[in-house]
Amino acid sequence: MNEPTPLIPTAPVIRTVEPGDMPAIAALYADAVRTGTASFETEPPDDAEMAIRMARLISGGFPYLVAEDPRQGVLGYAYAGPYRTRPAYRWTVENSVYVRPETQGRGIGRALLSAIVHESERRGFRQMVAVIGDSANAASIGLHAALGFRLVGTLEAVGFKHGRWLDTVLMQRPLGEAAIRAPGDAD
Repeated sequence: MNEPTPLIPTAPVIRTVEPGDMPAIAALYADAVRTGTASFETEPPDDAEMAIRMARLISGGFPYLVAEDPRQGVLGYAYAGPYRTRPAYRWTVENSVYVRPETQGRGIGRALLSAIVHESERRGFRQMVAVIGDSANAASIGLHAALGFRLVGTLEAVGFKHGRWLDTVLMQRPLGEAAIRAPGDAD
């Protein structure tokens, strides 16, 4: 008797976020807020608040992507948003990447971060900053380093969550022409 052929896992599709993705994104983020240290929020926002945040980013011209498997739904999401709100920072973005815990370590975070870097470059942004919660988050630090981010500093004991003080690791990566040309200069 022949053994059944195991299903070959397929790579997730990376695509632009859609409004219907919000319940899955909000649930994923809520779990990260409640159990992790990637976010320094302590109370998860509801679906409506998450939808407002998404709309604000999209209307501001920032990329917001999801990784989706046809059988499992949304596996993770990533976006780039303003690093700071003052006008001189407008060419610098901060990234965020969240992946469902049961799918971590399968390259989904890498695919999402690669896509966010590419989309940010395509949109003319010049620098990307990663603000990584918890200096013990070796997976996120390693992922960013593998994609060309360099460590630029650690802010020690700046957040208190889950009964302990947390550091923030700052990493940075140039995008596109980076600091070579002024924004808007002809190529």
